[in-house]
Amino acid sequence: MSKVAIVGGGAAGMLCGVYAARRGHQVHILEKNEKLGKKLFITGKGRCNVTNDSDTEELFPAIMSNRKFLYSAFYTYGSRDVMNFFEEAGVPLKTERGNRVFPVSDHSSDIIRALERELKKAGAQVHLHTEVKEVCAENDKVTGVLLADGSFFKADSVVVATGGLSYPSTGSTGDGYRFAEETGHKVVAQSPSLVPLVAREDYVSKLQGLSLRNVELTIKSGKKVLYNDFGEMMFTHFGVTGPLILSASAQIGKKLEKEPLQAFLDLKPALDAEQLDARILREFDANPNKQFKNVIGVLFPSSLTPIMIELGEIPGEKPVHEISREERQAFGRLIKAFPFTITGMGEFKEAIITRGGVSVKEIQPSTMESRKIKKLYFTGEVLDLDAVTGGYNLQIAWSTAYAAAQAIE
Repeated sequence: MSKVAIVGGGAAGMLCGVYAARRGHQVHILEKNEKLGKKLFITGKGRCNVTNDSDTEELFPAIMSNRKFLYSAFYTYGSRDVMNFFEEAGVPLKTERGNRVFPVSDHSSDIIRALERELKKAGAQVHLHTEVKEVCAENDKVTGVLLADGSFFKADSVVVATGGLSYPSTGSTGDGYRFAEETGHKVVAQSPSLVPLVAREDYVSKLQGLSLRNVELTIKSGKKVLYNDFGEMMFTHFGVTGPLILSASAQIGKKLEKEPLQAFLDLKPALDAEQLDARILREFDANPNKQFKNVIGVLFPSSLTPIMIELGEIPGEKPVHEISREERQAFGRLIKAFPFTITGMGEFKEAIITRGGVSVKEIQPSTMESRKIKKLYFTGEVLDLDAVTGGYNLQIAWSTAYAAAQAIE
């Protein structure tokens, strides 16, 4: 039996603790907060999108950084393994649109409580209000950790499961990156990911609070399409947010650092240009003497109407029977490609995850052990791994945590 110190009691730390303790190790989870799983508690808007119920090979396209590194971890401990773990731990699960898996109760607290129960059952010890200041090593082998109170906590193995920089209020303050650098590891620069986007145009902020469902978003750099998907989004006082936008942020981040990007919303993706024109024409034919602004309101939410008139080429007061075919078709094109400019990302405090982190080139992909320091492991968000929304980021945490737990001797 060896003594294992796990730094951080989030998703990766807790699952790693369960499996390491089940294998007979003396496990100590060192958590600086007053309770375990603070970030897990708010994931999926408090519902906790546990994983994505897809075949393992279908998980990889959702990974944005270093997907090859995850082959071994995902094939060893995939989404079905995660689902079995929680169902056996007494949490019934359900699968929703996009194969997103949630607890039937819609309460993330059930996931945290299950992990706490399994930790206790396996004999792991949890130390709350316990902040680690430094990971200690001698002759390229871990010796333990130095705590904030100045005491030394001796350990045969140390697992860093500190999370990233997103939602700093939950304790994600980048400690793991510092531990990695201080022990001689390369750390890839961090930026927020799965985060709202900032838009340039005034009319975007005028639409603050408006939610759109079933729209198609396309983001381009010049003529090159960087992102295209269908779903829901919302306008904010500074830009745009919602599931479509968060997923887009994971894919356009690197390009956005170099230049602003053009975005287009198709407000009627179910209709092609011809069908949309026929739909508009039907409204015009039914109301030939009404003003344009009083007829088009049926096509989209009322708060969008003044903006559409502002961006279009048809004066709002113009009677419908005076509108030419060219004007009508131009307005149809605006509906199919409502434009705005993306100039930047939101901040870490709004980001679901962190892009960047401990370079995976210095980590063994099958064990999560450092290639530089023996018995030092890195798991979860502290690594340079990130994915789109849909349960994939938690799957990274579970798979890497399991790999480390199985590797500890």
